[in-house]
Amino acid sequence: MTEIISNKLPPALLARLQQMAERFAELQKQLNDPAVLANSQQVVAISREAGSLESVVEAYEQYRKALANVEELVNLQSGSDKEMAELAEAELPDAISKTNELAEHLKEQFLAAEDNAVDSFFLELRAGTGGEEAALFARDLFEMYRHYCEANGWRFEVSDFSTSERGGFKEVIVNIKGQGAYRRLQYESGGHRVQRVPETEAQGRIHTSAATVAILPELPDVQIHIDPKDIEEFGCRGGGPGGQNVNKVETGWFIRHKPTGLTFKITEMKSQGQNKERAWSLLRSTLYEMERRKQHDAQTSARRSMMGSGDRSQRIRTYNFPQNRCTDHRLGGEGGGEKNFNLEKIISGDMDDLLDALAELDKQQRLAAL
Repeated sequence: MTEIISNKLPPALLARLQQMAERFAELQKQLNDPAVLANSQQVVAISREAGSLESVVEAYEQYRKALANVEELVNLQSGSDKEMAELAEAELPDAISKTNELAEHLKEQFLAAEDNAVDSFFLELRAGTGGEEAALFARDLFEMYRHYCEANGWRFEVSDFSTSERGGFKEVIVNIKGQGAYRRLQYESGGHRVQRVPETEAQGRIHTSAATVAILPELPDVQIHIDPKDIEEFGCRGGGPGGQNVNKVETGWFIRHKPTGLTFKITEMKSQGQNKERAWSLLRSTLYEMERRKQHDAQTSARRSMMGSGDRSQRIRTYNFPQNRCTDHRLGGEGGGEKNFNLEKIISGDMDDLLDALAELDKQQRLAAL
């Protein structure tokens, strides 16, 4: 039956969708639990997660129903009841078309659910090769993104900046927050090249300069979950000097976290309960810092990858002012080539056509990767 559905969903995607549906059902069950409802922080966290899943789960259920309807019509079409077979044959094309449309909508919802989990991120702009002209170009990019964010009602707050002599930006960091903002701007990371006659050029020659962009999701608060199975702990005697009672009574506490090998033996407090509490506190703090360091290192690595060297040869996009042409070098398909856009529109913040094309490319690549 599935052979007649042209817009098939990959098995890996269907498996992920089923997991999301099961998780959504579990969250709904938790929201009806009086013990959960008594904890306002837990309710907020669960409601937020459920909200991020709701649209994709709803689309998944609609797709499953449409698929079941196609299957039923196919069975009726090949059945012995001639009248029902004719009715089924007449309804089948519309049912198949609807199923294909729902499959495409479901793909969009699935990718949106992943991207919309990021509601705050940093946009970092740095002038690359080209001196003062590169800094002026970085300022132009800053204004382009600012206009686009303002048009969409997203928060655009400058966190840090360094200006050049002519008012350009050597570097600027902006915090952007808003529903759908990350989903639209995540493709901007990389080298941006400009070709134009600089303000500093007296003889009218076209120069090539560059700026770099990095899009970095805001580092979230780290949640530390410790599996009891990973813990070895027991009371122990202290090691105080002079043969004091601390050596004879098990007031101390020893704890080991097996996955990391972290161990703590606390004996300085007066009671075993206090020493146990201190040992656990030290373990949580250490694991917390390890996780923060891990995320920070990953983010730093991502920044290096996104920003590149700032050299003119490393670019994702070229802004050609003499020809009023903005070229994104990632577009153009397997046959090569590049896709051009009206530069005047893009640089003024009217970026939707360009971002739509990048979103479609990204969708195909991410679904293929499944």
